[in-house]
Amino acid sequence: MVLSKYRLAALAIFVCAAPTLAVAQFKPDVATLKAEPVEITATVIASFNRIGAVQNHFGRLDWRGGLVLTSPSPNFGGWSGLVMDPDGKKFISISDSGVWLTGELTYSDGKPQGIANAKIGPLLNPEGVPFKRGRDRDAEAIALVDGSVSAGSILVAFERNHRIVGYDVSKEGLSAARRSVPLPGDAKRMSRNNGLEAMTVMRGGPYKGATIAMSEHLLDKNGNHTGWIWAGAAPQRFNFENIGEFDLTDLASLEDGTLFVLERRFRWLEGVKMRLRRVSPSELQPGRTIKGEILIEADFNSEIDNMEGLAVSHGKPGETIVTMISDDNFNHFLQRTVLLQFSMTGPQTAKARP
Repeated sequence: MVLSKYRLAALAIFVCAAPTLAVAQFKPDVATLKAEPVEITATVIASFNRIGAVQNHFGRLDWRGGLVLTSPSPNFGGWSGLVMDPDGKKFISISDSGVWLTGELTYSDGKPQGIANAKIGPLLNPEGVPFKRGRDRDAEAIALVDGSVSAGSILVAFERNHRIVGYDVSKEGLSAARRSVPLPGDAKRMSRNNGLEAMTVMRGGPYKGATIAMSEHLLDKNGNHTGWIWAGAAPQRFNFENIGEFDLTDLASLEDGTLFVLERRFRWLEGVKMRLRRVSPSELQPGRTIKGEILIEADFNSEIDNMEGLAVSHGKPGETIVTMISDDNFNHFLQRTVLLQFSMTGPQTAKARP
């Protein structure tokens, strides 16, 4: 296999990083963290491709812009889930350290420019205190149930201690844990580190209001991924075709029942990759193995990192905006928190508007 100069450089970085991977997984203690404003510096990513000619079209998506996010706060990092209001401004992100982040994404000429009014705080247990054990605070996905990200209710999916927990949201941040969602029986087969990594609540379509969650890497006998739809009396299982041994990292949905699936793959010899697929409302059905349409696939020749959070919002009429955020594993030397934004237009996206 012939590697590009950039891939050789990336490989050297990852190999040299091998002894530090355990350190990279260190997560700060949140036991004494209180909800408070947080300073975030945003550096604009001008071009999605790192090398070669500047271009704006990638797969089925058009590049809008991106940011590298940094903060002096020791609790800033590990962002694994993302949800945004339909206008693409206010957001909530959750970290696998057991922390939430709220704020407003600002724009200049339609491109992401910075983060304003940011606030950070700990995820709380039903007693109103931060989770003490590391296995209890590994939050991986977030979904908006109703209302908005500043006045509504959300679900948060955790792995290691696998569960889905409900929270209320206000301008002050997230409440103490309010309720839990019963998991399907076969979710017990999820390994400690391959739990409910991807989740959304359907905005519309045949399963409007239903929670959909997928395991990061729980395969059926045919080697395909596993997901569940919380519709009816009990969660119903479906499978998602495994193309190229990617893991699943997040879900998002549109008002017509379209489902977006974010995927990630890491190998020592190739670095990290990310991929986004779109599933039509008619294809998403319990008991089926669904495939979807690949919208974009990218590797380290592009400005990606460990992409784990996904949200969709609306742009101009007929335009869907896709926003992704990365989990830097609190390894600030080797990884970055990047926020990437793309747009998509066409008949299918035009139908998805409320």
